[in-house]
Amino acid sequence: MNNKFFDDCAPNSADLTAYDEGHLSDYLWLLDADAVGADWRETAGLIFGIDVAREPDRAKLMHESHLVRARWMTEIGYAYLLRTGRG
Repeated sequence: MNNKFFDDCAPNSADLTAYDEGHLSDYLWLLDADAVGADWRETAGLIFGIDVAREPDRAKLMHESHLVRARWMTEIGYAYLLRTGRG
């Protein structure tokens, strides 16, 4: 389980946010889990630290929005890190 705070929805900004920077390793974990076909419920429980059985809708929303943002990081967001010397 992760001790970080997670918003229910990942940012939907066209720019890299402080939230993104604070969750880079979580985004990588999500991408890795998705790449190996891990069950989203297990992944959400482990990364976000929520009880997926008690909050399935919230868990699904968190998983989906953060996975979309993680993919955005691989396509666009990484360039912000490179430009600022943080990547």
